[in-house]
Amino acid sequence: MTTDPGEELVDVIDDQGRIVDTLPRREIRRRRLGHRCVYVLVFNSKGELFIHLRTPTKDVYPSHWDVCVGGVLAAGESFDAAARREVAEELGLDVDPDRLFPFHYSDASTAVQGMVYRVAHDGPFQLQPEEIVRGEFVPPQDVPGRAAQEPFCPDALSVFMEYMRRFHS
Repeated sequence: MTTDPGEELVDVIDDQGRIVDTLPRREIRRRRLGHRCVYVLVFNSKGELFIHLRTPTKDVYPSHWDVCVGGVLAAGESFDAAARREVAEELGLDVDPDRLFPFHYSDASTAVQGMVYRVAHDGPFQLQPEEIVRGEFVPPQDVPGRAAQEPFCPDALSVFMEYMRRFHS
């Protein structure tokens, strides 16, 4: 297995989510090709949301705060398997995230079809140093104010806003 994330194989998808090719992640990013991602919102027992600062070496949105753990599906991987893997890799947790809703996002950097999940856990977490600088729990109502003052991943913020609209409106 490769240790260079840019060499990981990723399924390219069309607008309907059908797999049309498999290419290295670096090529997906360079050409801004459609691919699949998982987004996992992590809440503690107080209802606070775990946010984390991404490392400066991330291939998209480096040194941004993120309201979700998650990432790109490996070629042939299911959404559920990817959510479980990402939570294990990034937080050191062996859990089955709750599937919530599908999510589509695109901007100048990325074009993804994703699935949103939720996990309830108070920590402690074993943060993956290659991806996460540090993290903290914050009240969900504080996220928009923080995002107005600091760089946040726009796709994950969109996930958070949709989550709030669906479950807290």
